[in-house]
Amino acid sequence: MPQIRPFRALRFDPKVTGDLNCIVCPPYDVIGPELHEKLLGRSAHNAVRLDLPEIRPGDEPDDRYRRAGKTLTEWRTNGTLHKDLYAGIYVYEQTYRAPGSKKTRTQLGFFGRLKLETFGPGSSVLPHERTLSAPKDDRYRLMKATSVNTSPVIGLYADPSGKSVKTLKAIAATPADSDVTDDDGVRHRLWAVTEKGPCAGLVRALIEFTGRVPITIADGHHRYETAIRYRDELRANRTGEADPAFDYVLMLFLETTRQKLTVLPTHRIVRGLGDGGVATFLSRAPELFEVQPVAGRAELEAAFASVDVAPGGEGRFGLWTRQGGAILRAQRDSFARFLPQGGAALRRLDVTLLQTALDRLCKIDREAIAAGRLAYSKSVREALDWVDEVHDGADMAFLLDPTPVAEISAVATDGDVMPQKSTYFYPKALTGLIINPHEW
Repeated sequence: MPQIRPFRALRFDPKVTGDLNCIVCPPYDVIGPELHEKLLGRSAHNAVRLDLPEIRPGDEPDDRYRRAGKTLTEWRTNGTLHKDLYAGIYVYEQTYRAPGSKKTRTQLGFFGRLKLETFGPGSSVLPHERTLSAPKDDRYRLMKATSVNTSPVIGLYADPSGKSVKTLKAIAATPADSDVTDDDGVRHRLWAVTEKGPCAGLVRALIEFTGRVPITIADGHHRYETAIRYRDELRANRTGEADPAFDYVLMLFLETTRQKLTVLPTHRIVRGLGDGGVATFLSRAPELFEVQPVAGRAELEAAFASVDVAPGGEGRFGLWTRQGGAILRAQRDSFARFLPQGGAALRRLDVTLLQTALDRLCKIDREAIAAGRLAYSKSVREALDWVDEVHDGADMAFLLDPTPVAEISAVATDGDVMPQKSTYFYPKALTGLIINPHEW
């Protein structure tokens, strides 16, 4: 079973930095160039300087990482960052509206350290996606230069008893230690709950409830695998150190059965088909789908505008071409003999069905996808605009419903991995509320 430990986090001191709203930032992998410049200009102490250090003219390849390490040392020395006196866990609440939704949602979890395990049979940490070498190399260079985790891995656990969520809610009913609102209007609150004093029992209880079942990585696979590489390198160079801090990674633990987590869909845009390829798909679509034409673009947008419209996992897709659109519903019996090998959970995913259909009807296989024949967007409007404007060779757009959280865990439990761009958990955990140093 997973091993979870409390820790002493590094946290920014508002007396030195000023308003924490100007210090926190999204995780590095959702920050584009324009937002990066905005964050750098927001504060000299913005956490983006650690998590996504800027590239300056004349920099050598590792200069940006060394600069982050130097900045971290300076901030620890001058009091910008302080290390908590006692170890504990950090309860985290996010209150938000999903894009396109009018409903307010709240999710609760906690930050702790998870002992690293290599993936494979017997592991209590389960992945659900493949990783790429370039992002892992970037995170490795940063970790080597700073010896900290600036952003967490997100882990899912199931506690049907509801005891862990009840405990989290009790803590969240007290005044928060940090309270910030990000640029998307998401409110983030944090409570430091130490293992010393009256809350020690709560810390032990949360760790016990969470550590009873395997953890599924929801987000942060690159960070997790980088932490293993970093651990293995340090193990090779050090001997005799019992239970070192680098054997652990910062994780945000989220319970999946007693609260509703939000997974946003990523829509697919097919490029380079030409009019003939589109016509072929339209003529052959009834081989795999029930096809319900829509009156126009507005009807299609409304059908996929929000995660509240459909639960996902029902084999429903929106199709848009310059000739019009339709709602497609998968005929699962027709798909059965074409689906890839794997467990039942992988084979029933909407993203698996769509990838199979594109291969079967458009000759867009994994090699074609790797070559760039698909583009991706989280915006319904943007996906349809690409087709209407023939942007970058776009010919068809497919709109998807979200992947149910239970299906993600089921795929991981079966030992399978999901197709690229299958999940986007929302909202993202902020960087800068806490930092995990590789030290006790």
